[in-house]
Amino acid sequence: MTAHDPSRREFAHGLTLATIGVALGVGPSRQHDADVSRDAEAIHQVIHFKVPPARVYNTLMDAREFLAIMKFSTVPNAPLPTIEANAGGAFALFGGHILGRQIELAPDTRVVQAWRTSGWPVGLYSIARFELAAAAGGGTKLTFDHTGFPKGDGAHLASGWYLNYWTPMEKHFAGR
Repeated sequence: MTAHDPSRREFAHGLTLATIGVALGVGPSRQHDADVSRDAEAIHQVIHFKVPPARVYNTLMDAREFLAIMKFSTVPNAPLPTIEANAGGAFALFGGHILGRQIELAPDTRVVQAWRTSGWPVGLYSIARFELAAAAGGGTKLTFDHTGFPKGDGAHLASGWYLNYWTPMEKHFAGR
């Protein structure tokens, strides 16, 4: 079989048929609708801290700092976490209940992680994104987005971020 480069007329005719097919719902955009989930869950949280972004970033990236916030979490006696603060580095938090890899690190600005709980099926990771910005009047505005976790886990995970990250971080930063 030899390749055939379409003429302008053949190309325009094919494009017209494809456009009509899409408009009528018979083209490729409808062909794979069953492959697309429309019920994905996502978490979006905005948290303000009274410390600069560098302090928040350091708390997320330094094992001893993270251990300090864990003392205010639902797992206060967990062992020292492991946190490799480089892209591709692994982390294990809360006694290995939370595991993952650092995907993107922009010091004092952004942390993107492939994040999972030890109870999820092997090989299943979600994406946790921490976006840090200096807040008006001082402090840090942390915009957090978590996607790709198993359906039905959203409410549990959303409350878990507050119970094990945001509230403990507030207490740690306040020196309590």
